[in-house]
Amino acid sequence: MFPTAADNSSILTIDVGILLGLLVMARLLEPLRASHRILFGATTAALLAVYTLWRWNDTLPPFELSAQSLWPRLFIAFESLAILYTLISIVILFRSTDRTAQADASQQLLASENRSPAVDIFICTYDEPLEILERSILSALALDYADATVWVLDDTRRDWLREYCDRVGARHLTRPDNKGAKAGNLNNGLIATARVTNAPVILVLDADFAPRQDFLKRTIGLLLSDPEVAIVQTPQFYYNADPIQHNLLAEKSWVDDQRFFFDIFQPAKDAWGCAFCVGTSFVVRRDRLNEISGFPDQAVSEDINLTYTMLAHGYRTVWLNEPLSFGLSAEGIPEYVTQRARWCLGTIQVALLRNGPLFGRGFRFTERWHYLHGVLNWLSKPFMVLLLIAPTIYWFGGLPAFEADYHSFLRYGMPALLAQIVYMSWISRARTLPLFMEATHAVTCFAVTATLFTAIFKPFGRPFKITDKGGDRSAPRVQWKLAAIFGLIAASSAASIIWEFISPYAADEISSLDFFNLLWAAIAMLIAFIAFLVCFEVPRSSHMFETDELVWLADEGKILSCRLLAISPSSVRLVGGAGETLELAGWRYKIHLEGLGWIDVSMVSRSGHTVLARLEPSAEQHQRLVVRLFSASQDNIAGVASLRGALAGLLRRGFIGV
Repeated sequence: MFPTAADNSSILTIDVGILLGLLVMARLLEPLRASHRILFGATTAALLAVYTLWRWNDTLPPFELSAQSLWPRLFIAFESLAILYTLISIVILFRSTDRTAQADASQQLLASENRSPAVDIFICTYDEPLEILERSILSALALDYADATVWVLDDTRRDWLREYCDRVGARHLTRPDNKGAKAGNLNNGLIATARVTNAPVILVLDADFAPRQDFLKRTIGLLLSDPEVAIVQTPQFYYNADPIQHNLLAEKSWVDDQRFFFDIFQPAKDAWGCAFCVGTSFVVRRDRLNEISGFPDQAVSEDINLTYTMLAHGYRTVWLNEPLSFGLSAEGIPEYVTQRARWCLGTIQVALLRNGPLFGRGFRFTERWHYLHGVLNWLSKPFMVLLLIAPTIYWFGGLPAFEADYHSFLRYGMPALLAQIVYMSWISRARTLPLFMEATHAVTCFAVTATLFTAIFKPFGRPFKITDKGGDRSAPRVQWKLAAIFGLIAASSAASIIWEFISPYAADEISSLDFFNLLWAAIAMLIAFIAFLVCFEVPRSSHMFETDELVWLADEGKILSCRLLAISPSSVRLVGGAGETLELAGWRYKIHLEGLGWIDVSMVSRSGHTVLARLEPSAEQHQRLVVRLFSASQDNIAGVASLRGALAGLLRRGFIGV
């Protein structure tokens, strides 16, 4: 049905022409314009559709009850889910919205009317250490807002935290048990505060998220401007690299996988009226919560459940795409994997609820297929597992995932692959990279697949698993189970390539099908190898924010100018004013920081021209420094991807071991 070009040169000419056309489109079209998004998206979707038709018609063996027939059909089933997810994503990305101007107008209106509705700030905590918690508590207390009360909802009932809250001016709430996990904790706060402040607006923060000082001024006007709006959600930004960025030495060149979702996808879903709550850094109306009987607790993802419960009652979530809070990304691979598996389980649980978006009443068709799109995101993850193991199954088991030669794939598969890569880079505004994005998905694909499998038999009743944050991470760690999985995949893929050339049973000429699977094995080997490297976790030191500002040192009666290169609540890194070595007479001195005054410091070490020193601030100075550092973006993490930088980090990890 789908003829193959007569020779390699014809196929390559077609592919090169398509690639050039895609690159020209990416150069000339503007992703902020709806007509351009539709044009580029439709082009990509058309090439994917052609590929899908070719796969279905020309690459499946005749049906029979045998491994040779069933294995390719299992593969194409999950591949079809991934393609369907991609096609729906393209349609969603036809639209986008930016509510900044609306937030400006709403903020100005409230200011002109001198309105400051009371706000209760809920900080949800479960066993986080003080060094994490104080960032959220102190920043919430420092919000530039007239009437706000900070409530620390402590689900581990710690006396020292109660004492700390009393000392800094926050309220401390506990409950006798942990029923309902985070949703139960929030509902306890909802009931308790109704008897005290009963503020009409509630700001919800996770324990590690510090709000920017103007958070409430930017969001409350938007929340109250439309009676149909129940929630205003803002994106999550992180001041530290996630474990994949960190372990690949790519925090300056590789964008964390959530940036595409927060920066690109949620504004698009908002334009469809289907943006959803993400669990922290959002404001919600108390009266709307009371209408739905509080935060829903039927699923471990109380956030998306909250959004869809509100939708069923005629209220929606809007997305304000501004960096208004900053938190701590998962620091280790186990925490990273646990987090994604919990999101997967929560999405499936909400989908199965009798009053949920797939089976419940009160939902528009658009809201239902948007939720189906979210479910497909997780249902397509097993495809990555199959993608990684298929070459090994072919070479050592003799079972091809689909029967195609490399000529046919170059003709029908390569254009779709090129279109997807170029389109994703264009629509994400350089937030994605091939291979690195696949490796990121690979790290979690086995855990997500296991979660999906167990959810078939027991979707509910499993304990809520939090993402552990904080603690000592100064020693290297190896995640041996994951490393063994990806090491085995990489090694078996490499072995299959080598065996094809040295095997005494190998044919004199490599068949077209063999050549296709050799290329596939090479790609699987690269993805698995990158994921394998991620499993060897690089030590983390105390997080320091990079900067470059002029400061003053007082050293035995002399005032010296120097440059501040990095700072944390406990230490600074300094160099001479012109980049030269600091000539210091002693080991104790004072440093003057803007807005904080003079602070005692003691030298810890020298490295080249730089000096690492320990800060010894007063309690008040420490609190102000924490707010200054953690409630404002420091631009420490990459906002756009750099292939050169990502490859450089990968090479250093893979071959130098740095």
